[in-house]
Formats: sequence, structure tokens, C-alpha cells
Amino acid sequence: MISYTEYDSPLGRLLLAASPRGITGLYFEEHKYFSGPGDWRRDDAHPHLVAAAAQLQEYFCGERQNFDLALDPSGTSFQQAVWTALCSLQFGTTTTYSAIAQHIAKPNAIRATGTAIGRNPISIIVPCHRVLGSSGGLSGFAGGLPRKRYLLDLESRHART
Repeated sequence: MISYTEYDSPLGRLLLAASPRGITGLYFEEHKYFSGPGDWRRDDAHPHLVAAAAQLQEYFCGERQNFDLALDPSGTSFQQAVWTALCSLQFGTTTTYSAIAQHIAKPNAIRATGTAIGRNPISIIVPCHRVLGSSGGLSGFAGGLPRKRYLLDLESRHART
């Protein structure tokens, strides 16, 4: 059973979802690859959701650079490998789709890597916003490019050197 809650962020209302094992989703309003909670049940006291909301609050205030949450995303083994690679990206840094493909030892799978990044169900916490196009420009983000820019700017302001 998937439980959910809503979290009001500087980027608008976020929908947080969790299984008993961990966070399964973080979705923006008008998220590109999300059609609604279906048969999920609202549970504002679910421990994984409470922890995620607290850590997101710290993140948006510039007080948290790393999330420490149990994650339970649903995806193929390839997608899981890509999402795991995203979790290794340091706060305030960026990379490219090609570098992620190389990181998972699939250097010729750049498009598939991009698709997996686009299908990341746990935005922000699994930091797909840190991935840029090969030219270094903003490209693709299920929450929209203005949100991606906001997250990168937030991290740039609060990155510890």
C-alpha cells in the first residue's frame, strides 16, 4: 500500500509517496510523468513521509545537503542503476547525461540514461536536477526547467566549499 502526503515547498505543492520500505515518489504539480495517486491513501503521519518533509524543509532552507531517507523507487534494473548513480552526485555540483552513462558502465546508452533520469520518481531527493546537457545547458526536467534552475541556484548559494 502506498501512502502519500502533500508538502508546500518554494516550488509549489509537492506530493510525497511512500511504501512501508521507504519513499517511492516526490512529484511536482503538473509533473510530466505522473497521473495521480489512484488508490493511494493519505497518511500525513507516515514515518517515511514525515522524515522526508522535515528533510525537504531543511534542504530548502539551505541547512541540508544530503538526504538520509529510505528509498523504494519502482523501476527496471537499468533505471535503478541510473538513479543510484544520481544519488552519488554531490550537492552544488552538476554532471551530464553522458557522464552518468559512463558511471554505470553503459557509455553508449546516453539516450536510455536520459530517459531513465527523466523517469526518476523521486525528484530532488534523487537529484536528477543536477544533470545538464552536453553543452552545459539546462535540459529536460519532469518538474519543468524553471524548477530545475531554482534548485541549481539554491544549491549554488548554499554549497559548502
